[in-house]
Amino acid sequence: MNRLAQSAVLFLLGATLLHAGATDLYLRYVKAGLQPLLLASGAVLVATALATAWYERGRQRGAEHTGAAHREPRIAWLLLLPLLALILVAPPALGSYSATRTGTALQEPPAYAALPPTGPLRLSVVDYATRAAYDHGRTLTGRRIEITGFLALDADGTPYLVRMALNCCAADAQPVKIGLTGRIPPVLQPDTWLRITGVYTPRQTKDPVNDGPIPWFEATTVTPTTQPRDPYDESWNN
Repeated sequence: MNRLAQSAVLFLLGATLLHAGATDLYLRYVKAGLQPLLLASGAVLVATALATAWYERGRQRGAEHTGAAHREPRIAWLLLLPLLALILVAPPALGSYSATRTGTALQEPPAYAALPPTGPLRLSVVDYATRAAYDHGRTLTGRRIEITGFLALDADGTPYLVRMALNCCAADAQPVKIGLTGRIPPVLQPDTWLRITGVYTPRQTKDPVNDGPIPWFEATTVTPTTQPRDPYDESWNN
């Protein structure tokens, strides 16, 4: 592959990063905080590709005058196909298959953010799980709580509400799980996104994969919902 072809691949890679960073596509790969770096990287790659192409065209014109020009095999352009696939086919977010085969990543936080003193609480899976497991529900008892996540079923049919947590990117995503009890509909499909309203329960079990703590939640209302814009939960390391 000659330099013009290389610059075309570089340009397409940069354009792909810009496209992903300017839309929600990047959230399938990296955490939201990396968007500025992703856009900057894409812009640098596009600028480099354009500069390389401009330089190479000038060099080739000089070579044609001296009779030294030659063509590269067209099959090298097939290297563009993986990049086109990245643009046209967005991978799904990690779901129940990964969650049931990976141990919970729940970690005790150094501190807990203050909660509003009255009214229902809207908590992330990670926030509820850490408060229930490590703070023993001290700030949750007696409060009406709403949590959103996707459904995962253990091998024995135990239902969990899950959110995949990120350190950096989807490659290091790990599940945080909440066991569900109470008014759970008998027919629910894994990977269904649910908005669940209920109350804290002191029940706690061990994850069968890594013996990590799994707190439980007593549901009173279960409503199917759409997948959120960002399917991953980044609150565990913020």
